[in-house]
Amino acid sequence: MTSVDDILQTVPEPAGADISVGAVDYDQDGTPLEGILAKDTAIGEPRPAVLVIHDWFGVNEHMEARVTMLARLGYVAFAADIYGKGVRPGPEEAGQLAGSFYGDLPLMRARARAGLDRLLADPDVDPSKVAVMGYCFGGSTSLELARSGAPLAGAISFHGGLITHEPADVSDIDAKLLVLTGAADPMVTDDKVSAWQDEMRTDPSIDWEVVSYSGAMHAFAVPGTDSPEHGAQYQERADRRSWRAMEDFFAELFDEEPAAS
Repeated sequence: MTSVDDILQTVPEPAGADISVGAVDYDQDGTPLEGILAKDTAIGEPRPAVLVIHDWFGVNEHMEARVTMLARLGYVAFAADIYGKGVRPGPEEAGQLAGSFYGDLPLMRARARAGLDRLLADPDVDPSKVAVMGYCFGGSTSLELARSGAPLAGAISFHGGLITHEPADVSDIDAKLLVLTGAADPMVTDDKVSAWQDEMRTDPSIDWEVVSYSGAMHAFAVPGTDSPEHGAQYQERADRRSWRAMEDFFAELFDEEPAAS
């Protein structure tokens, strides 16, 4: 079974790089939060940055691996903490905790914005080139942050729940949006994808794209997930292809050369 260490090895550390990865304390309206910051300290100038938002298990080794991979690509990457410092639920509690934020979208957005503000405060970040991405719960949160009008160049959802709003809540979206979803995800059905697209169509100026991966269930990009009976399973092909889609998306956002084939 593919592990977090396995995916970490898919992005080798560049020659001459000095990758720093460490915990960072910050807060949101007095609530202590703890994220993970990763960057190549050998790069001596401001650069594009990526905010990464966790799934319903909170900031963990998967998030540390993803920000490390992004730092190896040359970005400043920060894994934001939506739940609170030390709040790392197990399988029995995670759904309920995530559900409390789905039921309080203003708080979800505020916690994500606190992470963005902490990332923007880093002196190595080019504030004009910042994006957000997230997995499952984090994908939903990333799109909500974009809806808030936060200063983002782009937002990516990896197998995130596609929240729709009635009436449509799209007027503040300035970021380009990329939704990477599983075609066999019972939690993000075709009807939900269609409803989300219909909401985006209410404003033709929004730049959005949806990519659907055949046979991919929920959490297709989270190593170690193996619960097909619950509609969630890691799929190496979809993980690999979605990561490449992310790289190409960032290259366009940040006016970089696309990754080599």
